[in-house]
Amino acid sequence: MNIRILKNKLFLLSIGLLLISCGNKSDSAEAGTKLKIVAAHNQTNIESPYQVGIMKFKEVAEKEGSIEVEVHAGTIGTNEDELVEKLILGAVDVIVVSPGFMTKTGVKEIDIFALPYLFENYEHWNSVVDSEIGQEFSDLIYEKSNGEFQIIDYWSAGVRHYYGASPVNSVDDIKGSKYRTQTSGTVADYWTKVGAIPTSVAWAELYQALQQGVVDSAENAYPYFIPMDHHKTENGKYISETGHDYTTRLMLVNGKKFAKYTDSQKKAILDAAKASAIAERTAVIEDEVKYKEIAIKDGAIVNELDRQPFIELAIPLQDEFAKSISAEAMLEKIRSKAN
Repeated sequence: MNIRILKNKLFLLSIGLLLISCGNKSDSAEAGTKLKIVAAHNQTNIESPYQVGIMKFKEVAEKEGSIEVEVHAGTIGTNEDELVEKLILGAVDVIVVSPGFMTKTGVKEIDIFALPYLFENYEHWNSVVDSEIGQEFSDLIYEKSNGEFQIIDYWSAGVRHYYGASPVNSVDDIKGSKYRTQTSGTVADYWTKVGAIPTSVAWAELYQALQQGVVDSAENAYPYFIPMDHHKTENGKYISETGHDYTTRLMLVNGKKFAKYTDSQKKAILDAAKASAIAERTAVIEDEVKYKEIAIKDGAIVNELDRQPFIELAIPLQDEFAKSISAEAMLEKIRSKAN
């Protein structure tokens, strides 16, 4: 869905929001009140790393003195598309979403972050998103979205692993498995190449799908699938640490609104975004340790494996995707940041 279609779809809602917003701005200007920033994410768990990060954002931003931050944890949208719509309309000012939605608006380059085995470890991931590469992606999104979206920092959603009805120690072990993952794009292409059968199941329905054998396996990071008790099902108790995706999340503002803030407010928001990213990433790593321990205590069976055969299958696919979007130079830059 491109941005223009999205705007047309929400035309009536935008008029209502605009009228309310104009009234609020007038009252605010007359009363000399603070700039109110609405910051939202889609996680309803108030102990999640997302909430840790967004609360740090609030804490640091409000030190500027003229900013007040209102935080919403899944209360104004648990669907990322909904949060993006509200960012465009001005109903929310700061959101955290996955890169996938950008491909719907024509920014295909951002999907490079979803390539399996793109990153070797967290140090590699950090060295990319916190470097000139991260800034290049931010500039690209700002330009291609005509200023609608501006990345102010990068968050993580952990490192994703396989879990299923049996352990994976080699590529052959996953062949024929009905595997809950993306069913289109480079992720699906990769797992199909490995020999799995990518299968679509809604996240809220995945526990039941694992329990009833609709799927044999799935993939995600410890802080997300362990709290959902997926490891307690017969088709989820074997966790093989494939480490195939060090996930990226985008912290976004509406670029056109951001441009109207004072220099002091812009600096405060950017400083708060950086502090929030550090806090959120730290919380993710801590949660990965915590939830892995919980999984083992609950009886899940965890194994490490030789990832090299999986990596070797991923490299040609990475090259092919980069070539398809004329991003070969960017891919090489990312690879060069590895330790």
